[in-house]
Amino acid sequence: MDIVQQYMLDSYRAARLGEAPPPPPGSHDREVLRGIRGRIRAWAAAQRPPLA
Repeated sequence: MDIVQQYMLDSYRAARLGEAPPPPPGSHDREVLRGIRGRIRAWAAAQRPPLA
């Protein structure tokens, strides 16, 4: 099952149960990539040797 099929199934289930539909696929990609970049930068800063 691909992501679009899963989204359609989740939307159908939410509609039947009267719940809010899930966010569309890819709607949070930018936030996730920014978070990953921030964690990499923090890790790199922590791995630097101390200045003498």
